[in-house]
Amino acid sequence: MSIIYTVLGLIVAFSLFLIYKYNSFVSLKNRASEAWADIDVQLKRRYDLIPNLVNTVKGYATHESTAFEKVSEARSRAMQAGTKAEKGEAENALTGTLKSLFAISEAYPELKANTNFLQLQSELSDTENKIQAARRFYNGNVRDFNTGVQMFPGNLIAGMFKFTALEFFELEKDSTEKNPVEVKF
Repeated sequence: MSIIYTVLGLIVAFSLFLIYKYNSFVSLKNRASEAWADIDVQLKRRYDLIPNLVNTVKGYATHESTAFEKVSEARSRAMQAGTKAEKGEAENALTGTLKSLFAISEAYPELKANTNFLQLQSELSDTENKIQAARRFYNGNVRDFNTGVQMFPGNLIAGMFKFTALEFFELEKDSTEKNPVEVKF
């Protein structure tokens, strides 16, 4: 009789462990999804600021049309990116085009003194900081989830319930894109 109770006890303990690990994975995955939504909010804010910034610069530097087109194209690609890897690549390209836009502004002292331009630069800089913080938060949640999915015995349970590792949201590793958008006054 004690063997039956022991076996039943082990089955109950194993079932409780499975439930705990499954719920843990669901919780970690939901936190990562919430963190990604925070990044999306900040990226949308960034996308909304860019046309205003381009239009302000256009008023002073009308002959720089190729730079404006590149910024617009990069913004469109970033908004249409599907996967997190594509989104990261598109955001890197957008950051590069914004740097060229700010470089153009350096050649126009009256633009650098424009209140609207200064306000837009400040808002964009603030948004870049928020994106960076949201990206760190997201990547931290992804790290926790991926660690649980990859470590024993979590990897066995994750495999049973088809939990797979999530992608980090990263900048390019081989270029100067790791530097923030430089905003000069």
